[in-house]
Parts: sequence; C-alpha cells; structure tokens
Amino acid sequence: MNKLKQRWGIETNFQLMIIFIVFAITGSASAWLSKPFCFWLGITKEDLGYWFTPVRLILIFPIYQVLLVLIGFLFGQFKFFWAFEKKMLKRMGLGFLFTE
Repeated sequence: MNKLKQRWGIETNFQLMIIFIVFAITGSASAWLSKPFCFWLGITKEDLGYWFTPVRLILIFPIYQVLLVLIGFLFGQFKFFWAFEKKMLKRMGLGFLFTE
C-alpha cells in the first residue's frame, strides 16, 4: 500500500480508503446508469444482438469519467480525481481536451 500511496501522492491511509470507496461507488453507479441510458437512447439487445454488450460498455466509459470526478468531489477528493482523469485521458490520446 505504501508504494501506491507514494505513486498517487497520498499521505494517509484514510485518504486511500476514501479513494477506493469512490472507485467502487463510481463503477457500480456507471454500470447501473448504463441501462436507463441505453433505454433513453433506444438501444436494445433485440436490435443489436451480439453488439449490445460492446456498445453498452462504450457508453459506460463517458458516464464513468463524469461520475468519477463528481463523486470524488462529493468525497472531498476532487483534486486527486481531476488529476487522475487528465492523466488517463492523455494516455488514451485525448489530451487535447485539456488545454494547459
């Protein structure tokens, strides 16, 4: 755990626990929200068949990104999760979204 704390720049075990809780809540919430979001968009398993699951996973990704920062903010960890998001999106080649 100390390596992870050092890598992420975290000082306390409590902060690390909060970050893990935020990751858990965000993952569950984004998966839960993807169903009504697909329904709202009119995406059904009957229409897409085999492709429904990959399409749903692609839809979960932006929901997850937004929720991660939002839930991180609610738990007082906005600075950590904002930096985490920027770093992850830059690695995915989406760094142009952030002008610094």
